Amino acid sequence: MQGRVVVITGATSGIGLETARGIAARGAHTVLVGRGTERTQGIAADLSRSTGNPRVEAVGVDNLALLASWTQVAHELIERFPAIHVLVNNAGAYYARRELTGDGIERTLALNVLAPLALTTLLADRLKSSAPARVVNVSSAAHGGNVVDLEDLQGARNFSGYRAYGRSKLELVLLTRELARRFTGTGVTVNALHPGFIRSGFGQNNGGGTAFMIRLTARIGAKSATKGAETPIRLACDSDLERVTGEYFVDGKVTPGSTASRDPEMAKKLYRACLALIQLPALPEPPDLPPTSAMVPPPVLPVPV
Repeated sequence: MQGRVVVITGATSGIGLETARGIAARGAHTVLVGRGTERTQGIAADLSRSTGNPRVEAVGVDNLALLASWTQVAHELIERFPAIHVLVNNAGAYYARRELTGDGIERTLALNVLAPLALTTLLADRLKSSAPARVVNVSSAAHGGNVVDLEDLQGARNFSGYRAYGRSKLELVLLTRELARRFTGTGVTVNALHPGFIRSGFGQNNGGGTAFMIRLTARIGAKSATKGAETPIRLACDSDLERVTGEYFVDGKVTPGSTASRDPEMAKKLYRACLALIQLPALPEPPDLPPTSAMVPPPVLPVPV
């Protein structure tokens, strides 16, 4: 990973921090994107010292769910880094109650779906010029059993925090597949993953009984953030995955995902609907090349520790 620039969002705690730690330890120029400039800079400095890697930097942002914040992040990244080889879209959250962002968008959709789509779109040209390059989207097995409701993407009719979270992770897998299709032939790959149920600060933003139940469940059956970071690190670093794209990974291996997550027509419709919400142009349609689904999955190798 020497000489490779890797950007990780939501990199100041949990899986994001451990992913950044593992990537920095491999020698990559590691860029942490997190909430609060001073806080993110401090964590980047600590990470640099603990890994012995002098090239760990920070990009702070006030509100990870606002489109203006991601526009700011993209512009800063483009200005500071002539090449970006890997983008790990890790930032995400669970919200038990329905609330809107300052953009008037439901928070779960804004942070878990529209933010990674916006950042990937805004950085598309830089990723292409840096190819071979990768986009890694942190989804969840919670996508299973859900369907996309294009008529109610923001859950205005009948909101459930758990359903909104699961749908957002389904939508992220679908967008991963559509982005992979649109990046065909550019040298940029796009893959999604389930990191596992992790002991971290996940869900604690909700407070009360919701936070308590998540903490209790995590004590019983969750794995460490270090273990959860193994698959995103693999997707970001392993040379055997250089040409694999449009896939969903669990425990470092290609996995089908739910039936709903493999619907190419829904992926296209969702992509257009999400772009309309964030008012960004679509990436170009790919040239007439074999579809990404025709690619042969790589041999399964041990997940790096």
